Amino acid sequence: MASFKPTKIQVYPKLGEKVTQDTLYWKNYKAPVQIKEFGAVTHIDFSPVAPHNFAVTAFTRVCWHLFVHIYGPFSQEPVKTFTRFKDTAYSGRFRSDGQLLVAGCEDSVVRLFDVGGKVALRMFRGHTKAVHVTDFTSDRYQILTGSDDYTCRLWDIPNSTELNTYQEHTDYIRCGVTSKLNRDLFITGSYDHTLKLFDARVDRSVMTMDHGQPVESLLLYPSEGLLVSAGGRYVKVWDLLKGGQPLVSLKNHHKTVTSLCLSTNGQRLLSASLDRHVKVYNTTNYKVVHNFDYAASILSLALAPDDESIVVGMTNSILSIKHRKSPEESKEISGQQRRRPSYRVFVKGKNYVPKQDDYLVSKPVKQHLAKYDKQLKKFNVSKALDTALETWTRHRKPEITVAVIKELDRRGTLNNALAGRDEQGLSQLLNFLIGNLVDPRFAPVLVTAAEMILDIYHSVIGQSPVVDRQLLRLQELLEREIDYQQDLLEVLGMLDTMFASTGLECLCNLFFETSDTFPDMTFVSHRLHPARLLV
Repeated sequence: MASFKPTKIQVYPKLGEKVTQDTLYWKNYKAPVQIKEFGAVTHIDFSPVAPHNFAVTAFTRVCWHLFVHIYGPFSQEPVKTFTRFKDTAYSGRFRSDGQLLVAGCEDSVVRLFDVGGKVALRMFRGHTKAVHVTDFTSDRYQILTGSDDYTCRLWDIPNSTELNTYQEHTDYIRCGVTSKLNRDLFITGSYDHTLKLFDARVDRSVMTMDHGQPVESLLLYPSEGLLVSAGGRYVKVWDLLKGGQPLVSLKNHHKTVTSLCLSTNGQRLLSASLDRHVKVYNTTNYKVVHNFDYAASILSLALAPDDESIVVGMTNSILSIKHRKSPEESKEISGQQRRRPSYRVFVKGKNYVPKQDDYLVSKPVKQHLAKYDKQLKKFNVSKALDTALETWTRHRKPEITVAVIKELDRRGTLNNALAGRDEQGLSQLLNFLIGNLVDPRFAPVLVTAAEMILDIYHSVIGQSPVVDRQLLRLQELLEREIDYQQDLLEVLGMLDTMFASTGLECLCNLFFETSDTFPDMTFVSHRLHPARLLV
């Protein structure tokens, strides 16, 4: 008796992942280093001077862990910690020379620190609620702050005095940025959905933009002609040179976008969200060119100078740091040098030639069969089809289900496997047909199965609302495909005419004209006419 032959699963061509320069560039990072903080990491800021340490501000309700940590580029422990806070710290930022750091606090006091010291150099009092926004102006001698008391203020560092107060927002101010080209300009974003551009030389805002959602983060391009805002699921780009005209509205995230940053060359924009993703956009056309996935919702994001590190702060108190691979490490991985020793093991004895007096001892090889093949070997055709229709198989590997149906048809037992099914089993079959019948890879096999189903179950049409709805969907699907075929035949007729009359030049022009009219021509057999599905 011949041995059982497993079902042959046809291998269909698959479209591989498109490898671009962005893919190679943004995948060239090591496995992330994860550091456990005391609370959710709300803000990360890199020092602009070497060795480019970064400040981490974490939110916690534990009163003895109120801090701003400073980490070195490759350290897993803080190299400096500022703990002179009476409540939760917010928005720790470096000055452009890297010597001073400013941070807000839940107790409404703004503190200024010397990076080399421990005690606060200055304490600015005037806000009445938590201060979530801090930044230095371009001249290094003033500080911008924004608070939950709806005000933003300018402070003079040498004299520790308040220079001006602006109260135009009607809700919490949670983000802000100062101009690096003009010390008098700064922009704030609020939960009242607005962005406001202020000029310190006047007592009011000079430009207002409506984001449409509570604003969580702001970013100025290096040229400062464009402004990026994040709030809700949207990332929006504004042209400041045209009076705040909106240029682009991006909706690639599924949850609130919390943080923004630019790559060093300014050609890539990064956005982080509570949906656990970091999206990388091309700033020329604002298409997503890469995506990073993380284990928890992201609250903060920062990119080191020269894109050497990506640092992400999450709600689960984890600080994730990815360092760029060195050229030697990238070369080693691409060359697959670590796999070379195993090659000798696999080829050992392959070229051995037996001698005349050698005895060949054969060892039976155990055959491992899939579940559906085991059922087919026992002639349990219905159970074999049920196994092939399991949820994971029919959604992820439909070619397996089609191969089993084809094998049953070859054996002449497909009719028996399809018969005798209840409403749930029949509904499962029809769902699979609706999803795959018009696929040109599967159509020749599934059309035969669909004909058999109609022949077997035509007597029960009208008894089940579920099955009736699925048959109507199948009918609409086939009618649409037949319309596509008719349109395609018309195009083929026109092409024949052009071949016969005007030649190749007109043919090319016609092709380009019709390519947009019929973008998706798919093949389906004429053997299953929609009239057979009429109830």
